[in-house]
Amino acid sequence: MAQSGDTISIEEGIYKESDITIINKSLHIKGINYPVIDAGMNGTAFAIKAEGVTIEGLKIINIGRSHTKDYAAILLNGSQNFTLKNNILENVFFGFLIEKSDNGLIEGNRIEGEGIDQANSGNAIHLWNSNEITIKNNHVKEMRDGIYIEFGKNCKIINNVCEKNLRYGLHFMFSDSNSYIGNTFEDNGAGVAVMFSKHIEMKKNLFKKNWGPASYGLLLKEISDATLEHNIFEDNTIAVNADGTTRVEFIENDFKNNGYAIKVHGGAYTTSFTRNNFLHNSFDVGYSGRLNDNTFSGNYWTNYSGYDLDKDNIGDVAYRPVKLFSHIVNQTPEAIVLLRSLFIDIMDFSEKVSPIFTPKELIDPHPQMKRILW
Repeated sequence: MAQSGDTISIEEGIYKESDITIINKSLHIKGINYPVIDAGMNGTAFAIKAEGVTIEGLKIINIGRSHTKDYAAILLNGSQNFTLKNNILENVFFGFLIEKSDNGLIEGNRIEGEGIDQANSGNAIHLWNSNEITIKNNHVKEMRDGIYIEFGKNCKIINNVCEKNLRYGLHFMFSDSNSYIGNTFEDNGAGVAVMFSKHIEMKKNLFKKNWGPASYGLLLKEISDATLEHNIFEDNTIAVNADGTTRVEFIENDFKNNGYAIKVHGGAYTTSFTRNNFLHNSFDVGYSGRLNDNTFSGNYWTNYSGYDLDKDNIGDVAYRPVKLFSHIVNQTPEAIVLLRSLFIDIMDFSEKVSPIFTPKELIDPHPQMKRILW
């Protein structure tokens, strides 16, 4: 009975409904005191193919699982100018599944899955071929991926918390000109994966406790023209795993208590590390392949043991961040058991004096004597 522009208010209670479909009606569906929409494991709760739809204040639970269909709490296909705000989603397969939809706002939602295994879990917020979407102030946990974006442009991901997800806190591919600001990615299976994208801005994010034999805080794979500034990488197995980066700038980030702070593979070009803090990492930099035109300059290193005779807070001796032992561990991972031995310290010192196995061009010519404040 509702017409475009109408508001439907749903009173508090439990409603056992699924496959609620909205076509060609710009409706505002608003819950009062979080009414429960129980899909009864029968499939999708809301399927929307309309412009200007707003859904807010609902608690949606028990979304069906399938290996052939992508069931979601809210499925949008071909929708424009939508808003999904202040909803609670629990025991869902996919949370918000958004396809070919533009100019949307996803704000203030809480999404939780069962987090059993990847095969039976979907993504909390999943965007495909959707542009100019703002995702902010959401809390997602125990899904497969917290936020997934594929073929999405001009999106803003702001102040979200993604924790304890089975695979990635954030995962995006083929998605250009997006910004990620003020998010927390903590205790996920493999942190954040950024793949095959360009013109990326990542600022003021926290990457923490993404720990495991195949885990990292941030994976960069075939990324170009990106800026990473004022991020904190703490307690990750590998803070940044860079494979195929071009014109990427790391400016004033903190790398603290990681296994590897930076691990660079072949194919990295014109990547710069400027005024970052490398604090008590097991290895500051691991490097495979040639140095190319990548640079380290003006960083603070807790392992730097040089001096500053002219008192300008810049070390008078250049710092070599790649240790011989990190080269050995790359070749023979089992050697990590020798990490704290005196023999390794002596071996690293001899390589620093006369580099043979590590890239002799890879130096920070202006190491800072004091931690950089930003």
